[in-house]
Amino acid sequence: MLTRTLVYTAAVGLLSSTAPLQAQDGAQAPATSVVSASDFKKFVPAPSNDTTKIDYTFLDDALQYMVLRMGPSTRQGMTKPAPGLGTRRVYGHESRVRLEGNRVVFSYLDEEAIAPLTEYRQDLERLGSDLNIASLPKSEQLAFWINLHNVAVIEQIAVNYPIQSPSRMKLGAGKTPLDETPFITVGGVAMSPKDIRTKIVFPNWDDPDVIYGFFRGEVGGPSIQRRAYTGQNVSEVLGQSAKEFVNSLRGVEAFGDTLLVSAIYEEAAPFFFPDMGDDFRSHLNRNADEEVRDLVARKAAIKFNQYEETVADLAAGEREPSYSYIEQDGLAQRTRLSPSVARLLNERYEKYEKLRREGLLRGRVIVLPPTSSERAKEIEADAAAAAAED
Repeated sequence: MLTRTLVYTAAVGLLSSTAPLQAQDGAQAPATSVVSASDFKKFVPAPSNDTTKIDYTFLDDALQYMVLRMGPSTRQGMTKPAPGLGTRRVYGHESRVRLEGNRVVFSYLDEEAIAPLTEYRQDLERLGSDLNIASLPKSEQLAFWINLHNVAVIEQIAVNYPIQSPSRMKLGAGKTPLDETPFITVGGVAMSPKDIRTKIVFPNWDDPDVIYGFFRGEVGGPSIQRRAYTGQNVSEVLGQSAKEFVNSLRGVEAFGDTLLVSAIYEEAAPFFFPDMGDDFRSHLNRNADEEVRDLVARKAAIKFNQYEETVADLAAGEREPSYSYIEQDGLAQRTRLSPSVARLLNERYEKYEKLRREGLLRGRVIVLPPTSSERAKEIEADAAAAAAED
C-alpha cells in the first residue's frame, strides 16, 4: 500500500503559487548505463495467486488538483488567436487543436508542489522493486506501469518548467531527450518512459487501448486523466481515453482522399497494427463515433498527421510579460493570470457552452456562466487554480 501523504502538498501549491519557477535540471541524475533487452524479461507478466492490490488514493488526489479537463473534441479546428494589444506576438496556445486534451497546470506548481511528485515517483520505483510486479494480476501490473510512466513525465516537465515542448527537453549530462532518458529505476533496471511503453507494456498486452494510457506531456498525445489507473478501473479508463482520442482532430482527421492519423500510432504499429491496414481500421472503428467511422470507411490512404508537441499546460510553456492578480474568494493568496491563459479559459468556456447546446456533454460537468467580463476571468481562474471541475 502506498501511504505517503506528501502529494497533498500539490493541492497547497496549486492554490498558493504566485512566484515564477526557475528551470532546473532533472530531480535526480538520469542513469547512463546501457540496458539490454534481456533485462526487461523480468517484467514479462507471469500472474500467480498473488492478489495484492496497489492503492493510488494519493495520486488520485494530486491529479484532481493538477489536471484541468478540457472536454471532448468538437472536431472543429480553432483559428489562430489575434495578438495582444500593443504587440504583434501571440502568447500561449495557438494551435488549431488547443482546446483538445486535458491540461496539467504546470505554471501554478511551485517547488513545494513539485518535490512530492519526485518523492512519489521514487515511492513507485521502490514499490516496483520490493514487489514482484510480474506476479500480480495483469490489470494491477498495467495500472502500475501507466501510473509510473505518467508520474515520471509530469515530474520531469514540472522540474524543468517552463518548457514549450517536452519532446525537445534534454536531461542529464548526456542531454538526452526526456522520452529516451533512463531516469526511472525498477528492480535494478534503469528505464525511460519510452522503454516502459515499448519494452514492457506494448509487447505484453494485446489490447491496443493501452496506447491511450500514456501521457507524453504534449497536446498532441493522449490526455492525462483526472484519476489514477487502478487494477479495478484500468480497462474502463483506457476505453474512455481511447474514445476521446480517436474522436479528436489530433487522433483522426482527413485531407483529400487521405486519412490522417496521429503520429503516436507509428510507435505502436509494430506491436498492434503491423500493416496499418484492416486491423488498424477495425481498431479505430471500435472507438469511433459516426463521423470518424465515416472517414475511416471513405478514405483509402492512411498517413501520419503533424503532431502537436506543445506542452499540455495552460500557458504553452511561456512566461508572458503581462499578467493580472486574481483575488480568490475566502483565501489570502492571489493567483497570477496571464492574458493568454485567460483567453484559453474563455475559449474553453465557449466550447463547453457549444457542447451543452448540442447535447454532447456527458456525465456531471460544471461550467459556471460569466456575470461580467472581469468576474468571468475570476471564476475561470479559480477553476484553473483549484481544478475544481468534477
